Order: sequence, then structure tokens, then C-alpha cells
Amino acid sequence: MNRYTPDRRRLLGAAAGTIATGLIGVPTGPAHAAASGDPVATLRRHANPLGDLSNLVRVVGDARIVGLGEASHSAHEFFTLKQNIFERLVAAKGFTTFVLEASWHTGLLLDDYVVNGVGDPAQIMREEFQGQYIFWNTQEYLDLITWMRRYNTDRRGQHALRFVGNDLGYPGPRPFEEVLGYLRRHRPELVARIEALYSSLRPAAAVQAGPWMGHQLTKTLEARQVDADHATTALSLVQDHGRPIRADHRDSRAHAWAVQNAVAIGQSFTAYAFPDTQFSERMRFRDRAMADNTAWWLNHHHGKILLASNNGHVAYTSDDPTEFPQPVGYFLREQLGPDYINIGVTFGRGTVNALPDFFTEQPQTYTVTPAPPGHNEHTLEQVHRHDYVLDMRTVRPAAREWLGIARPTRSYGLYWSTDDPLTALARSYDILIHLHDVRAAHLR
Repeated sequence: MNRYTPDRRRLLGAAAGTIATGLIGVPTGPAHAAASGDPVATLRRHANPLGDLSNLVRVVGDARIVGLGEASHSAHEFFTLKQNIFERLVAAKGFTTFVLEASWHTGLLLDDYVVNGVGDPAQIMREEFQGQYIFWNTQEYLDLITWMRRYNTDRRGQHALRFVGNDLGYPGPRPFEEVLGYLRRHRPELVARIEALYSSLRPAAAVQAGPWMGHQLTKTLEARQVDADHATTALSLVQDHGRPIRADHRDSRAHAWAVQNAVAIGQSFTAYAFPDTQFSERMRFRDRAMADNTAWWLNHHHGKILLASNNGHVAYTSDDPTEFPQPVGYFLREQLGPDYINIGVTFGRGTVNALPDFFTEQPQTYTVTPAPPGHNEHTLEQVHRHDYVLDMRTVRPAAREWLGIARPTRSYGLYWSTDDPLTALARSYDILIHLHDVRAAHLR
């Protein structure tokens, strides 16, 4: 698990950070391991080759949101797996939306390209995927986004694929434009007041995401709290007094969009306004916001969602409730019940990209050797010679017992760390995908 210095907490608390996967309050240790018999033979009876993904598509069932994790923020196979699974779910299950752990503003820009062909996705990614989002600026994600655009171009008249960012690190100028544009069309009497509230908040077009986030963190706590007050006051005005005078469906939908953009602005500035002494509350707020943004999209658009994030965010439980109380998966299951399912992803060996420490901006590539005995991956490596999928909801009691015990499990986030959090796989995820080998993603 990644541990944070106070300075590192300050950066990650407002935005990305990484939540390590895991579980609290579950049994660990040799006594429980012995009770599970031969875990390899037991698990082998339930594992199916990943292959063409038909086994995975089958076990996804009727879920409306599928959370797909990763054990590292920057490995080629994790990113290509997300695209391959999304393509199959689009074809076989009617999925339409790819949601990424990225800022809402970034999602608006990339969605405009995916749907309308507006903008240069490579440039958008260079300018938006900075700071804590640096590992999304890869050839693998560019390939995904250009595939989504080709799909929409080739299938005009069908439901378009959409791209969404559900996070709050960088508010960006676009949500401000959306809110004010709506008000000018429908409630012009509110424009001057909202512009005054937003005047000190709206990022300048010439300032990129990374420098803006860094500057926001240099402000005093009092200044950040004033920013949050302005953002939430504007949100209340748009919600309570910004309804269109006409009540037809199109105008009501436009108001819902304006409110959601104001919500995204408020989320960002509220997250920055938490004092460092309330780090865990800041993290709870962030994960709830990502869940709320994802659920909002589901409730306002046709189709189903693949949610791409790290294992710790899509999971149902956290291994460190002191700092990371409840992940996105917890909130989505609370809101949606069985309409949300999740997939944890583990691996055996390979290379990954990470930042060496808080003070270094240049990623480095690290080698991950096979896990030692006692780690989950040590056993998972022996289950099948191919990459495989395991539906942990339907395994026999002996297998579920082994999967329910917390053991060290590899998890690499923004910063490199050799600490491995204790994870009880069956209590954190519905489905497990295990890959034997991975290699570092191709950063751009």
C-alpha cells in the first residue's frame, strides 16, 4: 500500500492519490490458511481461461455498471484489457460508456471528440493528463479513444459511445462555460451573480491542468475554503433558481446538465478545502463524488458503463479505514445494489511505471518479481497456465474460504512502494482476473 507523508497527503487529498486494495476485519494467518486445504486444486476447478473474454461476458450478467480495476496505474496489459473488455461488452451487452478515474472536465473534452470529432485527443491528453493523472497519457488510452471515435463514425444512427471522467482533481474551464451558457439561454437574470462567484475560480485557458492543481495547493486553507463557498453558493443558485421557465423535456435535461457541471465544480473546490487534519474525510468525499458522478451518468443516459479505475477504488472495502474509509465500489453498491459488480485484477510478474517519490515528476519503470509464499499472487500463479477469470460469487465453500482470507497483495499506484496491502479477494471483488505477465505502459 502507498503510505503518504504530510506533503504527499496534501497533494493527493484534493485529487487522485491511490487507494490500495484490501479488507479490514477479516482473518489472516497460517491457522486459517490451513483450514482451506489445497487452494490451488480447489481454485483450479473454478478458473476459466480469459481467452476471447466469452467467460467474462457471461459472468457479468445484467450488471449496469462494471468496475474494472488494475493492480498498477501504468501497465500495458491492464490498459489493453480495459479496451478489450469494453469492446466485448459494447457488442454483447449494450454498454455505451467508458468512465475513467479522470477529471470531469477532461471527460467533457474527450467525449466531444468521441461523439463529434471535435479536438485533437492526443493534445487533450497531453494537456489534461498531468500531475496525478500523468499515467493516463499513454498510447494505450489514445488507442481506446480513437477506437471509440471510429465506432461512432461507422455506426451513425445507433447509440453513440461516450467517454466520462468521474474525478475532481482539475475543474477546468469547460464546466464553467456549460453552466453560464445554460443560464444565458434560460435564466439570464442569474448570469451576473454566477459570473461574480466564478470569477476567481475559473482556470485560465492558458494554464494547464498540472500547474493549476499545484497552484491551488499553495493557497492558504482560508482561501481554499472561500473558493469552496463560492462554488457551492453558485451550485445552490443553479439548482434552486436556475430551472428553465419552460418545462419541456429538452429544457429540463439542459438544466440537469447545468446542475451536474456546477456539482463537478463544487466537488473540486470542496475537496481542496479540507484541512490536512481531515485527510480521511477528504478521501471519503472524493470517492463518494466519483461514485455519484458515475451514477448520475447512468441515470441520465442510455446504456451501461464500464468504470475503469484501480483495484482500490472499484473494491467494496478498504484495507486502511483510517486514511481511506470507503471506496467508490462501496458507494456504488450502496446506491445500485446488484446493478453494480466489480472485477479485481492481479498479476504475477513484470514491469510497471511509477513515480519514485513525491518530489520527482519523471516516471520510472520498475521490475516486479514473482510474489513470495504467503502472498495471494503466489497461489494464483499456480492455478492455470493461461490468464484466467474467476467468478468468486459462485465458487464452492472451500475456495471461498481461501479467497476470504486477507493476505499481502501487490498494489502499485502513483508512487512506487514495496508495501503490499492485506487483501481478502472474495470480500473486495465479485470477479477476479489474473494475468501472469505485464509490462510497463507506453507513456507519451
